[in-house]
Amino acid sequence: MNIVFWGTPDFAAESLKALINSKHKVLAVITQPDKPKGRGKKLTPPPVKVIAQENNIPVYQPEKIKNNPEILHILKELNPDISVVVAYGKILPKQIIELPKYKTINVHASLLPEYRGAAPIHRAILEGKEKTGVCIMEITEELDAGDIYECSEVPITEEDDIITLHDKLAKEGANLLIKVLDKIETGKINKKPQENEKATYAKPIKKEEGKINWEKSARDIFNQIRAFKVWPKAFTTFRDKEIKILEAKVIDENSTGKFGEITDIIKGKGFVVQTGKGKILVEKLQFPNSKAISADDAVRGYHIKIGEKLGG
Repeated sequence: MNIVFWGTPDFAAESLKALINSKHKVLAVITQPDKPKGRGKKLTPPPVKVIAQENNIPVYQPEKIKNNPEILHILKELNPDISVVVAYGKILPKQIIELPKYKTINVHASLLPEYRGAAPIHRAILEGKEKTGVCIMEITEELDAGDIYECSEVPITEEDDIITLHDKLAKEGANLLIKVLDKIETGKINKKPQENEKATYAKPIKKEEGKINWEKSARDIFNQIRAFKVWPKAFTTFRDKEIKILEAKVIDENSTGKFGEITDIIKGKGFVVQTGKGKILVEKLQFPNSKAISADDAVRGYHIKIGEKLGG
């Protein structure tokens, strides 16, 4: 099938690569405008644009989609069989959604109707889910509420964080997308409506959600550290300075004591912190204006001692 692809970040790049390597043809890529990044604020293209240009696929980067006659004209000229949206970043108007023969489908990183919305991967980790997945659905005007073609489950392990789970889901979504497109083309697939009464929403992540409340359980704090490893990063105070906790393990689920207190130093591994219920072993952290270091190095370099406290 002839496809117009809408996507922006690394998650979308996996699906675009799969399409390029499939029997289907990507007519054009529509992505977000280049954005300034880093200390030098250098204009940087989205990952999807880089891949498209490497494969000589036309790229369009409109500032807006709604009430944009130029994009509508381009789409009519391209005359795609279907549009594929993967983490594009903007809501498409009905006129664009319904323009292709097979309309517009989306790769969404959750087992719909659970976690509709902007941050399904973060929320699944944060809420301690043991599994998540990807669904290919038809886009409608209501957010992530369209009929589902197929879904695929992905387990969430203790070792997973936002980076590893993101990559697993991106690959699973790309593979499922090709299977679904093949079935749509041959007419060997049926859509099924979502159970709207079971819908939950994955609202966007806010920076303040990274602040650790040591009164919470070790399990909740562990999930917070994993979910926010990239941004905003789980943070707390130590010696009146804000530090970021990047990696940790739950070593006790039941103990109680002075939450936020360092109760033990484990040589070669890091330091143990008491929470509202249970303890975590801090393994990697970052001090202000410094690179991330192992907690073992931090113990030696900053002379961290048992009895010191994290948090307010």
